[in-house]
Amino acid sequence: MNIIAVVPARMGSSRFPGKPLADIHGVPMVGHVALRTAMCGSLTATYIATCDEEIMRYAASAGIKAVMTADTHTRCTDRTAEALLKIEKELGLTADIVVMVQGDEPMVTPGMIEAAVAPMLADPGIPVVNLSADMADTGEFEDPSEVKVVTDLKGNALYFSREPVPSRKKGAATVPMRKQVCVIPFRRNFLISFNAMPESPLEIIESVDMLRILENGGTVRMVHITERTLSVDTPEDLKRVRELMDKDKLRPVYS
Repeated sequence: MNIIAVVPARMGSSRFPGKPLADIHGVPMVGHVALRTAMCGSLTATYIATCDEEIMRYAASAGIKAVMTADTHTRCTDRTAEALLKIEKELGLTADIVVMVQGDEPMVTPGMIEAAVAPMLADPGIPVVNLSADMADTGEFEDPSEVKVVTDLKGNALYFSREPVPSRKKGAATVPMRKQVCVIPFRRNFLISFNAMPESPLEIIESVDMLRILENGGTVRMVHITERTLSVDTPEDLKRVRELMDKDKLRPVYS
């Protein structure tokens, strides 16, 4: 089983330009993501996919494999699909599963990668998996940078939104406050076919590409994790992540 991890990253983030190389305890954020992802023993290889020479130079200096992609991609999935074909050619193999780990998830762990691919290894009919995690507080729940997710009773996604779902306005004492964690394994051929599909209306409104699958009648299997994780979308997020990773147990292994 060939499982390739791809970490898409670009310097031109609209909300936080240059964030892939933002320093977190002496290591650029994208380095944390790639190095921690590569610790997963189930992976055949881990690559950064980028359109920026700065990131390519960093990867080379850190001994991290990387591929250059087009600078026209608007979605991480587009960049990942292009990178996959180049990686397969470079390695001389065909991937079975492609794990997209977004470059702003510096707290990713090998266990999270294992948890994400486990359903696909157990059931060949599952085309794509997303992780989800509980949000720490209502502030995080109401933050439009965090993508919220609600699921059916079988653990498949019903909807993704940047708004707080489910609603807290009907008097319920508690509601599940869960966010998407962008560790997303795809079956190789499903990623290619997904990438060929046009963007869908709700995907464009919410800016969440998993909605393309749901709007076309597909399923997205969710796996809930208990690990604390925080993506970096703003400089404020970066400060919080630095604090959370101050005593991180994995960091001394690679930094």
